[in-house]
Amino acid sequence: MDRIPTQEIIPEDVDSRVFNLYEKKEKIYIRSMEGFFQYIRVYTGWPLLLGYFLAPWLQIEGRQALFFDLSQQQFHIFWLTLWPQDFVLLMWTLAIAAMGLFFVTTLWGRVWCGYTCPQTVWTAIFSWAEQIAEGERHQRIKLDKTPSLFSKGGFNAAGWNKVWRRGLKYCMWFGFAALTGITFIGYFYGIRDLVVDAWQWQLPLTAVAWTVFFTLATFINAGWMREQVCIYMCPYARFQSAMFDKDTLIISYDPARGEQRGSRKKGSDYQAQGLGDCIDCTLCVQVCPTGIDIRNGLQYECIGCARCIDACDSIMDKMAYPKGLISYTTLNKMAGGEWTWKRPKLLGYGVALLVLLGLFSAVLLTRTPLRLDVLRDRGQLYQEVAGGLIENVYTLKVINMTDDDRQYQLHTIGLPNARILPDELISVPARQMHELIIRVQANPDELNSFNTEFDFQLESVTQNAGKNLHTTTESRFFGPQPLTTQR
Repeated sequence: MDRIPTQEIIPEDVDSRVFNLYEKKEKIYIRSMEGFFQYIRVYTGWPLLLGYFLAPWLQIEGRQALFFDLSQQQFHIFWLTLWPQDFVLLMWTLAIAAMGLFFVTTLWGRVWCGYTCPQTVWTAIFSWAEQIAEGERHQRIKLDKTPSLFSKGGFNAAGWNKVWRRGLKYCMWFGFAALTGITFIGYFYGIRDLVVDAWQWQLPLTAVAWTVFFTLATFINAGWMREQVCIYMCPYARFQSAMFDKDTLIISYDPARGEQRGSRKKGSDYQAQGLGDCIDCTLCVQVCPTGIDIRNGLQYECIGCARCIDACDSIMDKMAYPKGLISYTTLNKMAGGEWTWKRPKLLGYGVALLVLLGLFSAVLLTRTPLRLDVLRDRGQLYQEVAGGLIENVYTLKVINMTDDDRQYQLHTIGLPNARILPDELISVPARQMHELIIRVQANPDELNSFNTEFDFQLESVTQNAGKNLHTTTESRFFGPQPLTTQR
């Protein structure tokens, strides 16, 4: 992505500089910041946190509202129950989420990263805990320089402050990470059963292992790696430039107003000194969670959190300068143009998103909560039974996806005068699968081919459980080669 041009002085001997690709990365000490956009981040982050931690405790019709029951292969999403056969709905959902992300990115830039991404929200919680335990930015820098408890071959009393503060921070991190891991496993195990079994020391080893795994993953990602996840691991930071255009909302520094940078006294005639509005306080760098300097132009590390905007606006207030030296803007506006939504890329993403939403809604609304899978016995093609009839054997799997016990009647379509044995209603409990073996018999004189295509039709006959349901499944009936008439 092209960087926004600035008046930054580039050394003449730029080619003589050496960049060590294996250089140890410097730790980023994030300074706390309050402001308009940070309040917005609070209002977007807390609903995500509360929704994540409280959703598994919700109950609907006597079961967990959000419950992905892998053992029963049922995925309960509030009043909707999905089965592995509904995997196409998952593909539709992922496609809609991807297209929605493309549309929002083209329109508003990286608002997802800055305001609602779980990595951003969880990292903010861990940073808040770090601030409580170790203090503000300058205190954390000083604490890191403090010698350890045992240094230079002896006991160092000054290091005790470092030990207990670090211990408090890690305890807070681990507690929140453990709560995150337990909640995540609760979506698959059942949160109430998980808590009870853990309290009684009856939790299966698999559940324990996955809980520990996600606890450690949260601890490492949000506590240790932080910005490195966004910079090096997240693919979104790499390909988001393909969705940007000149009217995409970005965070930018105004070099025409800010340069030249330099310190000055409040109320002084800084313009007579050849200075711009930027006092070079570096506060925008100190508050950045990825450690970049937005004054160097738009960079892929920028997650659009607007911390630099709030920091710069606070300095502009103190200096009695107009706000907006760093602001949300577009490349088009910076060049003197006007913002417009009539852009081929934005319209293309919007149309594609609407089409996907329409198709997904149609699939979901026309979805029949009944499925019939048929497997023909391949041990033998057919057999002749009493009366000269030809018989094929089939294994049926009837899946009742509704919340009611139902009875179904099985028919054949396209197979003349076929008999189904046993000829009786098929009873299937709610949200269960019933497997049975049936025999289909037909008169060979009424078959037009040794391989006859036909359909099984399954129809609900339960009258007190809502509307009747029906579904059809294709199959084949094998018999002897029919005799041909010689002319």
